[in-house]
Amino acid sequence: MNTLVLTSLQAANADPIIRAIAEYLSGKLGLPVTFADAPRWQDREILFDGGEVQIAWLCGLVYVEKRDAGAPIDLLAAPVMDGPHYAGRPVYFSDVVVRADSPFHTFAELRGRRWAYNNIGSHSGYNITRYHLATLGEDASFFGRVLEAGAHQAALSMILAGEIDAAAIDSTVLETELLLRPEIVEQIRTVERLGPSPIPPWVVRRDVPSTLVAEIRRAFVEMHADPASSALLAQAQMRHFAPVIDSDYDPIRRMAALAERVTL
Repeated sequence: MNTLVLTSLQAANADPIIRAIAEYLSGKLGLPVTFADAPRWQDREILFDGGEVQIAWLCGLVYVEKRDAGAPIDLLAAPVMDGPHYAGRPVYFSDVVVRADSPFHTFAELRGRRWAYNNIGSHSGYNITRYHLATLGEDASFFGRVLEAGAHQAALSMILAGEIDAAAIDSTVLETELLLRPEIVEQIRTVERLGPSPIPPWVVRRDVPSTLVAEIRRAFVEMHADPASSALLAQAQMRHFAPVIDSDYDPIRRMAALAERVTL
């Protein structure tokens, strides 16, 4: 294989670290690695499913759905984020966010209120909300109105504009957004933290030679050992990449099964 293409189904604010990872892998592997950065994540997914892209950073729910449906993909590694709440584990959370000046301080107080999710294929914005409602014995009638925002950043903008009351936002997306836009730090609050959930993994198609896959996996888990690459990870609020196996994503499978009781 003379070249590799990678992509991401994560929020757009992750694109800079993905470009850096592509450059890092290119240097470590000794072959061109490019980033398929189509504007829409749906188009990126089509490229990956069609084999035009070999490596992808997938939502955990998307990974288990593809894997369980027999897709020819395998896990490479998953990021460990650099916050104390992550406890050095490849996990993340869904932060239930409201405006700072809102009267809401708990999830329970959001009954009858306006809620938005990013998209129905998302674990952090949609699946875990349904799971949480199911564990409470609630259904979609818990909220007064439910909207699809299209993206976590769009849901956050709707909260800031007063168009909705709350949304569950991927904690890593939120932390990156607050780093990029410090002016909004005082404008929002997290009233509840759902999770932890296994963090979105990097995966590879099985048509990549196994010897190359082993090199790619090693490059990911050793990225933090290189001073320049470690600095890039730090900018993305990541500690390192950890090896993961399929059973690490069983919690998402269990949450998805219970979430089937609730449709938003």
